[in-house]
Amino acid sequence: MTVVAAEPTDPDSPVGRAGPADPTGRPRAAGRGRLVLARLLAARGAVAGAVLILLLFLLAFGGPYLTPWDYATPDFTALHQPPSAQHWFGTNGVGQDVFAQTVRGLQKSLIIGLLVALFSTVLASLVGSCAGYFGGWTDRVLMFLVDLMLVFPSFLIVTVLSPRLRGSGWIAFVLLLALFNWMITARVVRSMTISLREREFVRAARFMGVRPLRIISRHILPNVASFLIVDATIAVGGAVMSETALSYFGFGVRPPDVSLGTLLAAGTGEAPVFPWLFYFAAGLLVLFVLAVNLVGDGLRDALDPTAGGAPRRSRRSPRSRRSWRKQK
Repeated sequence: MTVVAAEPTDPDSPVGRAGPADPTGRPRAAGRGRLVLARLLAARGAVAGAVLILLLFLLAFGGPYLTPWDYATPDFTALHQPPSAQHWFGTNGVGQDVFAQTVRGLQKSLIIGLLVALFSTVLASLVGSCAGYFGGWTDRVLMFLVDLMLVFPSFLIVTVLSPRLRGSGWIAFVLLLALFNWMITARVVRSMTISLREREFVRAARFMGVRPLRIISRHILPNVASFLIVDATIAVGGAVMSETALSYFGFGVRPPDVSLGTLLAAGTGEAPVFPWLFYFAAGLLVLFVLAVNLVGDGLRDALDPTAGGAPRRSRRSPRSRRSWRKQK
């Protein structure tokens, strides 16, 4: 009789929890997912941040359909007009609708932030996990690359290379930002991988002849997924801030396209006289970064394996309240 050994998994890892079922027939991962969801819903700040992010995405991608004005089409009969029923956020010096420009800039900044966070997180997870798992010369070469990238002044390099990429579009700008936004995360993933590679389930899989890349994808990365999710969430806000700063100084999104950074740069000089040119874009930027930070904090607490169960609100019945008052 031939016995085929199953690939070992760690009972504490997401892979291990997804395998065996509990006595009710449901997988254990479902129970873990419900616990994380309960913790997340119990955090009022995270819920408020998630709702705010959803509303901002709806505004960014649905706002252009709410107004008859295009962000690049001027209205020469309304120059520097304050907010009105015809132009909700007013107009700028050439008659362009500020509401149409603001939602277009918000849309562009959100897309850039999401793509930068996605690319940088994927790159950091691959480099960090490979360096931590293989060790030796692979670790030394990859960490030398990380240290070299950390030494370079990223803002200065982006400002130097950005004008040379004008003909490549904003996708090249996204890749340039992601190239300098992954090193710290890679170092953390490397440290976590070094501790995970000595665990029994990883050693057993290695002794059974499982390929290294399969071990990394099946055992290492699922165990660092909670950190990567939180880091990617916070990286979105950081990427939006970086894009806004670079576009503000003229090194990001190029006209005739707009982003929050270009709108802030264009409205800074006229803000004391025409405040609607500056404060609508600035307010949306502050709201988005604040909402992302709230969601990131909630995810960090919800995915913390050392935390207990879902918090419960203590409710006292009227009878217990009366007895407590009598004792007092």
